[in-house]
Amino acid sequence: MGAMSARTPETPAAGLAPHRAGFACFVGRPNAGKSTLTNALVGKKVAITSSRPQTTRHTVRGIVHRPDAQLILVDTPGLHKPRTLLGERLNDVVRTTWAEVDVIGFCVPADQKLGPGDKFIAKELAGIKKTPKIAIVTKTDLVEPKQLREQLLAIDELGRELGITWAEIVPVSAVGDQQVSLLADLIAPMLPESPPLYPEGDLTDEPEMVMVAELIREAALEGVRDELPHSIAVVVEEMIPREDRPADRPLLDIHANVYIERPSQKGIIIGPKGQRLKDVGTKSRKQIEALLGTPVFLDLHVKVAKDWQRDPKQLRKLGF
Repeated sequence: MGAMSARTPETPAAGLAPHRAGFACFVGRPNAGKSTLTNALVGKKVAITSSRPQTTRHTVRGIVHRPDAQLILVDTPGLHKPRTLLGERLNDVVRTTWAEVDVIGFCVPADQKLGPGDKFIAKELAGIKKTPKIAIVTKTDLVEPKQLREQLLAIDELGRELGITWAEIVPVSAVGDQQVSLLADLIAPMLPESPPLYPEGDLTDEPEMVMVAELIREAALEGVRDELPHSIAVVVEEMIPREDRPADRPLLDIHANVYIERPSQKGIIIGPKGQRLKDVGTKSRKQIEALLGTPVFLDLHVKVAKDWQRDPKQLRKLGF
């Protein structure tokens, strides 16, 4: 090597720490508070949150912009023991993502004892050697200090058992915003030195259509979780600005299909006199308008895609 290296990092101004940017992902068994935490950090609803496991199917990235760092959150689907082709495919996505991020946050809810699901994931994490891992105890607003202390000790113990050195063990409550910014403070120094990777103002790099589909899917699941937990997929066919509208009153036409697995499920989604589907439309339209910042006309249709979770061709068509 000569005196000059090929890439000279920009010398930061005196006294200023170099800017950092990189990727983090939160892992944990379904319903461990991962998406809620992502939303609290980003400050805007980007990942789909639900009290039902397995709702996040896409790598939704939330972006936290700070003066000293840019943290890009990759939201992987929950890792679980696969029962279907879809399950296996999700687990592959998870492992690849873990190997590529700069920091992994292992989320464990404060209000539930460590169970087989947590241990299953921690074991997988122990196999990924290089990436720093932070243990995050979520939902601390639901427990007394004594229970929280016990949970923190249990996680420490689990790390020792599996040979994981936790870089930090942090209690947070995304609901009360307690310590969420502390979490960002802890993650930032673990990221590589780098200029921002996304322009300021970007909150997520998911195509808008995917996010719109997620919002519709969340609204469609709302009242029927027990009957149709995972058998709903949503595909946005097109989003087109309505022609001949004055510039100050634009309207976006969105055509979307809600896919279910069996004809018998159609009635459940549509509801008596079509009322449920109407409610789904109203609820998701409000959220889509908030997301896109423009009035929307939403055209929803319910279609049957027979046993789509087990059929590779259908999975591809539905974006998995």
